[in-house]
Amino acid sequence: MRSELVIDALRQALGSHSKTRNAIFHSDRGSQYGSGAFRALLKQADLRQSMSARANPYHNAWSERVIGTIKTEMLQGGCFIGQADAQIELFATIEPERSGDSRRQSYYNTHRKHSSLDYLSPAQFESNLTLNN
Repeated sequence: MRSELVIDALRQALGSHSKTRNAIFHSDRGSQYGSGAFRALLKQADLRQSMSARANPYHNAWSERVIGTIKTEMLQGGCFIGQADAQIELFATIEPERSGDSRRQSYYNTHRKHSSLDYLSPAQFESNLTLNN
């Protein structure tokens, strides 16, 4: 795994979320997340880093579940043609306004309710956090 992949992904996420102060970035113990360049970007963005404990898969269970759900709902037994196809589909599902497809409305972030968020969508949950802080 190259650190550039996670650095690019974090930069994109930071570009779409203005309030990251005191947020926590959790990941597994992959070398890309421990790289100096990635940690410097976290520090610059005022994000705290959290990593799962060594040999403890349960710390990432929630993240793995989200990724599994997205794969199941998007692919439905199929596969992507290539990396560009995967990126377009992921952005169109999660954040269509950033994918260049303004006709589509975000389903995952604005409509799909999550049991781990008290059956709110991620957008509703984040809005509630902002109001309460």
